[in-house]
Amino acid sequence: MSLADVKYLPETPAHDPQIEAINDEAFGPGRFVLAAYKIREAGGHERALSFVAVDGDLVAASVRMTRIAAGAGRALMLGPLAVRPAFKNLGIGRRLVAIALEAAGKAGAPAVILVGDEPYYGPLGFKRIPRGQISMPRPVDLDRLLSHEITPGAVARLSGEVGHASQARAAEHV
Repeated sequence: MSLADVKYLPETPAHDPQIEAINDEAFGPGRFVLAAYKIREAGGHERALSFVAVDGDLVAASVRMTRIAAGAGRALMLGPLAVRPAFKNLGIGRRLVAIALEAAGKAGAPAVILVGDEPYYGPLGFKRIPRGQISMPRPVDLDRLLSHEITPGAVARLSGEVGHASQARAAEHV
């Protein structure tokens, strides 16, 4: 395997079984109780803004994006980002994040948030969201709530509990 063999593509339904296997391997069955999974369950991810890294027919890594809302703010939530063990530490995950952020900007997303490690995501343009500004539907380490602002002031508009954007739109029409 050479990095030159790795191609970065938009996610398609054909990738789903391998993506599920990668996420299971990376995060295990406990992932289904995490706050981010609860949000994604409410309306799914945005396939047009989700990407895979492939080596031939093998999905080596994937990243997904989900539309979210928190108060008056709207954003995308990045994750899960998962890389098969044989492809780790080659920069594939970072490249997928960069591709996803570029796509988010082109799609007009004002910001991208995630639950992750600042030492990994900080160099990719993510910063901590101030403690108490937003909350998640399940417990999460508030120091791991990070954001990448695309439109100035967009992160400040995020407040309260984060939920899937489709649920926020439904609530606005009640």
